[in-house]
Amino acid sequence: MKNPIVVIVGRPNVGKSTLFNRIVGKRDAIVDDFSGVTRDRNYGEADWAGKFFRLIDTGGYVPRSEDLFEKAIREQVEIAVEEADAILFVVDCRVGLTPMDLDIAKLLRESNKKFFLVVNKVDSENYEAAAAEFYSLGVDEVYDVSAIGGRKIGDLLDVVTADFDNATDEDYSDNKLRIAIVGRPNVGKSSLTNALLGYDRSIVTNIPGTTRDSIDSSLKYYGKDVVLIDTAGLRKKKRVEESIEFFSTIRTLRSIAECEVAIVMIDSVLGVEKQDQKIIDEAIARRKGIILAVNKWDLVEKDTNTARDQELLIRDKIGSVDYLPIMFVSALTKQRIFKLMDLAFQIREERRKTISTAKLNDVILEEIKRTPPPATSTGKEVKIKYVTQAAGSYPVFLFFANYPKEIADHYKKFLERTIRKHFGFNGIPISLSFKEKTK
Repeated sequence: MKNPIVVIVGRPNVGKSTLFNRIVGKRDAIVDDFSGVTRDRNYGEADWAGKFFRLIDTGGYVPRSEDLFEKAIREQVEIAVEEADAILFVVDCRVGLTPMDLDIAKLLRESNKKFFLVVNKVDSENYEAAAAEFYSLGVDEVYDVSAIGGRKIGDLLDVVTADFDNATDEDYSDNKLRIAIVGRPNVGKSSLTNALLGYDRSIVTNIPGTTRDSIDSSLKYYGKDVVLIDTAGLRKKKRVEESIEFFSTIRTLRSIAECEVAIVMIDSVLGVEKQDQKIIDEAIARRKGIILAVNKWDLVEKDTNTARDQELLIRDKIGSVDYLPIMFVSALTKQRIFKLMDLAFQIREERRKTISTAKLNDVILEEIKRTPPPATSTGKEVKIKYVTQAAGSYPVFLFFANYPKEIADHYKKFLERTIRKHFGFNGIPISLSFKEKTK
């Protein structure tokens, strides 16, 4: 399912992060009275009336500044605008129209993207008249809101999401396997795509972010249809390395949302780093099939670093996510890349697999009988009476109990391990839901 990307832009200290927190519903962004405190980009999932979208909070845009940090923010805002499906352009009612606001409005008009002019800090009707000044930016409508108080945020979201689709289960009825090839910049994503296709569909160099465009490529694999979603790099050369990482993150979010199986590419020389873990976490949150492909294996000195050694290091880094398969490949020499494709098809079948209710209860209830859940905090016995797999595009298991809210987290982990021990689901995040069993 494709979730639209909504980007918040504006000059420093107009309340972008406060608006982000208000829409997402939690305090993810740092909020302060000093300008420029949003040094890291904030990403969040938002839901309005059953319509889901990805929200991105950018740093304060300062045109023409020579400060390196402000240059980086400026580049990242330009990238975000290019990738956005909708843009919230935030201005400050209390300060009024500024030359920076004019520069940002010019950037947005030139982008030809849909944007909504959000006049923030209109905390009561007394300030509404001041918002009219911003019509001079040439917009048809201004949306006066108070991000800190929540005033008219719902009205704004009604308009912003009007053209968004309602959330639905993923539709893969055409039976094409959609694979997202994701990972850090310059880890070999385009090289792998080219190797699988058998020709250079993407431009590849040693410079991070040199893929020119977002490319979905179709291929036949032993008569089966496959769509490779290549996470593209920057169209324009950017001066600041952080901008490449930011762009890569946005494209990765899109690609994971569109796939069934995500091949997360790891650099065999660098190992698993923080950005890799964020990508894995995103794929898990989206309940996608996941394969860890350790690329550039041809560059590793095998006498001192065996595949087993490397796998132990990776598994130590990823911790409890021990159900992800790891494959050592080389996009350059094509080592094991077709085994990677075979594994992707197996992972898809695992993701679509359903276990009958009778079989689930025969196996899982017997395990629960041998290892029952701990009693409640008041000493009452917790009984799990029934388990079934819900219908859907990924595995969800419903457990019915007398005190579902009292089931401890470590016991939930035990139940997940039990399901995996008996039924597999290799490479697949599974969800467990606990409900009260009514008489």
